[in-house]
Amino acid sequence: MLSPYTVLDLTDHRGDLAAMVLGDLGADVIKVEPPDGSAGRRIGPFLHGAPEAERSLRFFAYNRNKRSLTLDLTRDADRQTFHRLVERADFLIESAEPGEMDALGLGFDSLRALNPRLVYVAITPFGRDGPHAHFTATDLTIAAMGGPISLQGTPERAPVRVSVPQVWRHAAVEAAVGALTAHARTLRTGEAQFVDVSAQCVMVWTMLNAMAAHAIQGADFERHGSDLQLGHITIPLLHPCADGHVVMRPNGLLMAGAVRHLVEEGIVPPHWLEAEDWATYDRRLAAEEPLTISPERLADAVVRYARMHTKEDLFERGLRDGVSFAPVNTVADVIKLRHLEERDYWIDAPLPDGRTARAPGPSVRLSKTPLSVGRRAPRLGEHSAEILSALRNAPPATPAPSPDHDPLPFAGLKVADFSWIGVGPITAKHLADHGATVVHVETEDPADKVRVGGPFKDGVVGPNRSQFFVDFNTSKLSLSLNLKNPAARDVARRLIAWADVYLESFTPGTAHDLGIGYDDVREENPSLIMVGTCLMGQTGPAATFAGYGYHAGAIAGFYEITGWPDLPPDGPWMAYTDTIAPRFLAATLMAALDHRRRTGEGQYIDAAQIEMALHFLAPELLDYQANGRVATRQGNRSDSMAPHGVYPCRGIDQWCAIAVAGNAQWQALRRVLGDPGWAGDERLDSVAGRLQRQDELDARLSDWTRARPPADVMTTLQAAGVAAGVVQRSSDLLKDPQLAHRRFHLYMQHGEMGRIPHTGHQFRIRDYDSGPRFSAPLLGEHSLHVMRDVLAMTDAEIGEVYAAGAVV
Repeated sequence: MLSPYTVLDLTDHRGDLAAMVLGDLGADVIKVEPPDGSAGRRIGPFLHGAPEAERSLRFFAYNRNKRSLTLDLTRDADRQTFHRLVERADFLIESAEPGEMDALGLGFDSLRALNPRLVYVAITPFGRDGPHAHFTATDLTIAAMGGPISLQGTPERAPVRVSVPQVWRHAAVEAAVGALTAHARTLRTGEAQFVDVSAQCVMVWTMLNAMAAHAIQGADFERHGSDLQLGHITIPLLHPCADGHVVMRPNGLLMAGAVRHLVEEGIVPPHWLEAEDWATYDRRLAAEEPLTISPERLADAVVRYARMHTKEDLFERGLRDGVSFAPVNTVADVIKLRHLEERDYWIDAPLPDGRTARAPGPSVRLSKTPLSVGRRAPRLGEHSAEILSALRNAPPATPAPSPDHDPLPFAGLKVADFSWIGVGPITAKHLADHGATVVHVETEDPADKVRVGGPFKDGVVGPNRSQFFVDFNTSKLSLSLNLKNPAARDVARRLIAWADVYLESFTPGTAHDLGIGYDDVREENPSLIMVGTCLMGQTGPAATFAGYGYHAGAIAGFYEITGWPDLPPDGPWMAYTDTIAPRFLAATLMAALDHRRRTGEGQYIDAAQIEMALHFLAPELLDYQANGRVATRQGNRSDSMAPHGVYPCRGIDQWCAIAVAGNAQWQALRRVLGDPGWAGDERLDSVAGRLQRQDELDARLSDWTRARPPADVMTTLQAAGVAAGVVQRSSDLLKDPQLAHRRFHLYMQHGEMGRIPHTGHQFRIRDYDSGPRFSAPLLGEHSLHVMRDVLAMTDAEIGEVYAAGAVV
């Protein structure tokens, strides 16, 4: 899809996945490395027995579909070569420290003079400017300052990160989204674009419903293990089973299928079969109406049932009977998952030591332009001669199309959004915020699950009072249709015929059953791009698995790597894969739109959350196969840094993350602590020595931090060059000076909730206010407007639709 475009990849481990996403989408990616190789080649896990520059399994995982060119950008001759590359490139992505590229004369302002249509993307911890722009940062400290750490772990211990570093993986895929958004704007304006990606802002978005909770409900969400917190209710998700754990939310629809098994195995009495109206159970629970069987009794029954079976048995039983038991898988379990086998997900990747391993395949499946992996990760400088030879004979750059100067990249794009909950709505929101006309199709029976999940404004439950829904659905119009009604389906088909993009997240097969599947609609609208997104994909033995991002997070392996090694897994906050998948899907959708702009060709996209999310564990999947190592939870410990943890500070449940990266930072920490006698032990002067004595170091450092406010710990250590960051909750984020500098929280008027903060974008494009353009709609707020003004239906046609009860 992106075959006409060239990407210059100057990133290290903090951004290499960004260019890989573009390479998987078809772009020609040139990885420009210094003579000794990208720093990403020196980040583990490592493949023993491979050449030095090819030992990193992380580098191997995130640099496929690229060619390697070595240049020393401190030398004039190599900079001139690089200038010629820039003149012919479409994208440049870098992850240097703020100001570093400018000091080399290779910053955006210099390079756009060479190429006035260049999209320049910079990935940094906090953004290119602002009060925290030059903070020393690591995965741990960014995750602390971005918020998700505050939500993870048991309240009896320190907050925890996901043990496998995730920050730069999130930031990199968001950078690909920013790059393609900016490219669409270049086509509009004819001008070069500068994209400033903040890893902190990216991590705020992994908080989902907790991002601005304090401003809405008057209180923060707090960590509580793996419990699902929805503001008005808290639901246990993690349940022990015979050989591990499963994730299961005992809600009404699932219990309708499960109660029979509970009765058959003697766990609950037979009258449970008729004791509740399970179809309305969730609504009555949310509305605090009377229930015959309490949520606590349900949870207890599920626990007793789960303990009698293995996690694989529960998963398979659930697939057969429509009950969503999600096994808490390890990476070893994931490799053997039958569903991925039958979907032919894995690719056989030839490792540098001659062996072959399974690696995650294409993140999504496209009907017309399928993604492919044509190149393994390159050897250092492997393609230098090839690239330089082609550069000598390269024709001048192709001029950009004539601009129309509309600043909104997707102005005029028409989107029919039939999706709900997370992945689809967040993806459609991206297009809406950047100018597309997005009609969100929904109903009140049942309402979108995030409409009935908190935080609710002032604690008052209602479908138009949920910030959860607001942040996922800005800049959209709401059309309320009962798709069980034939008249509503007629309106739906008219909407899809109008649209350029159609998203749905029904259970696989439902769109077809409603007469709005791809085969039903593409004849009338052949250039339509349709997206079907669900947890497990449209095909395969687990395709009908009904669940949420926390189910997919367990199946994909993320629960196993979050928490403390001596306790059950805690899981990442909420529906973790709902924070990963929209980034892959938005990038794919924008590439498909660009392909359609050039060819007129529409297509179908099968987007499985689990298949997108597994790219965030790609190095660990390879590590298991190559070295037999099974990634697991290890609290806040690191394999390469010590001290490395979250430390108690003065105040109630106040914490600061500290990560000492290397010996220079260790010496700086010693000076801050006053160089106490215990720190002078020469065995602590090496990383290996400090890793062996982490318990002692944590205790010593806690003694120092406990007497100080977390902000004082952070500023003191940052002034000394040591990575440190306050563990921030939503109440802290709303006051964070760096986020304020980036205008991250936008206060806008909502139809029922009043003036409230809306969580902004994770990247900024220079000289462009990217929105959100307006607040999320009330349920059905624009039904009449959409039918009359968007679909040009007559008053008589609209009257018939209302008379039929199709609009609800």
